[in-house]
Amino acid sequence: MTDTSKMRRTEIADILKNPSIGEEVLVKGWVRAFRNNRFVALNDGSSFNNLQVVLDSDNMNQEILKSVSFHACIAVTGKLVESTGSGQTVEIQAEQVEILGANNLDEYPLQPKKQTMEFLRENAQFRMRTNTFSAVFRIRHAVAFAVNKYFHDKGFYYMHTPIVTGSDAEGAGEMFRVTTLDPKNAPTDENGSVDFKEDFFGKATNLTVSGQLQAEIGALSMGKVYTFGPTFRAENSNTSRHLAEFWMIEPEVAFADIYDDMDLAEDFCKYLINYILVNYPDDLAFLDKRIQDLEKNMKAELRRPMSLIETLKFVVENDFERITYTEAINLLRNSKPFKKKKFKFPVEWGVDLSSEHERWLVEKKFKKPVIVHDYPKDVKSFYMRMNDDDKTVAAMDVLFPGIGEVIGGSQREERLDYLKKRMNEMNIHEDELSWYLDLRKFGGTPHSGFGLGFERMILFITGMSNIRDVIPFPRTPGNAEF
Repeated sequence: MTDTSKMRRTEIADILKNPSIGEEVLVKGWVRAFRNNRFVALNDGSSFNNLQVVLDSDNMNQEILKSVSFHACIAVTGKLVESTGSGQTVEIQAEQVEILGANNLDEYPLQPKKQTMEFLRENAQFRMRTNTFSAVFRIRHAVAFAVNKYFHDKGFYYMHTPIVTGSDAEGAGEMFRVTTLDPKNAPTDENGSVDFKEDFFGKATNLTVSGQLQAEIGALSMGKVYTFGPTFRAENSNTSRHLAEFWMIEPEVAFADIYDDMDLAEDFCKYLINYILVNYPDDLAFLDKRIQDLEKNMKAELRRPMSLIETLKFVVENDFERITYTEAINLLRNSKPFKKKKFKFPVEWGVDLSSEHERWLVEKKFKKPVIVHDYPKDVKSFYMRMNDDDKTVAAMDVLFPGIGEVIGGSQREERLDYLKKRMNEMNIHEDELSWYLDLRKFGGTPHSGFGLGFERMILFITGMSNIRDVIPFPRTPGNAEF
């Protein structure tokens, strides 16, 4: 028998890619299933697929055999042979088994049966061990890699923007305060307000909602940059589409107008989706089947019109529909849901589109992703370029089926006088963003960019129904576990 103390572990993914029949191997992983006291489905996280291990239970140490339980961690040494069973091409005939981490099933929260998403969220320390979540988080990794590869190959520079900031890029005011002041004994100014001059940074600071404003600094010197990092929103919203901590991808491009921005957004989305279709077919196939199993007993009108993989391919293979906001409002007002008063939120020019309106445009009217552009200025941020009609701005949103908005972007206002006017209208003090105005004063140029909500893209690609299930440790109102 081989001296296992000197053997090096082989990852299961490598064995399945290039099986060397007859070779002695050492594998380590967690037990995904254990059948008939003999057959172990072992997974080490390197692949969606398990490796079957066949135990000689009659000649095996019975104490060790008792410890080979669901999600126990074991090391197996044995010979790689062709499998005679269905579902796998190779298997290991175990010669030696070592228990690396036993599992007491009487106390273990997860049992070898289906668990609800809510229960798995409550036990997030273990949920990556399930087939569903290991597939989701492998895909999350892959999309993150594809983000960086896409921009690197396109000549963009990766720029790290601050997490702690003194500016509110969105003007929403829903930000988390960052302070070292004692809340029970905070210094105050002559008006009785907290005197943040005594704080660590000498001013009021918050966790960022966006790296866009700082990314514009990079674009207006390096041409093309992007940020990819965590952002925060103190919005007390308990929906399946909102998180308090989430990741944003924000490219910023000099010499680009709104049409260049839309082209980049569409190409970027297609690249990310196609990367997963090509490189992670096993994980997608599993998630696709999971959705089909869930929808078996649903009414026909509640089921997805296409399977997950068909939907992803459809997005990649078709041009996104492009319409103005005004055209979108006209389509919605002429729709059956509007005429039958089925929309919950109002549909009128000047009101921002709600999720139900966005999904109708995508899922019912055009049946593919839609880019809506030229929004009313009053529903968009101060930095978006004013159009000639003085009513709309050069903004665009990319809408996907199932989730609505996945990207929001615009051509930025490069004209100093227009920008100052908008800031004044929105009560944004010039001295708070003097550095931002400087970008227009000294060597400014037309430029554009957008923000893509990373979790929303993962939600779409994986077909999961709740955004809390595509981030390892969700931060939501009342929940900051782990």
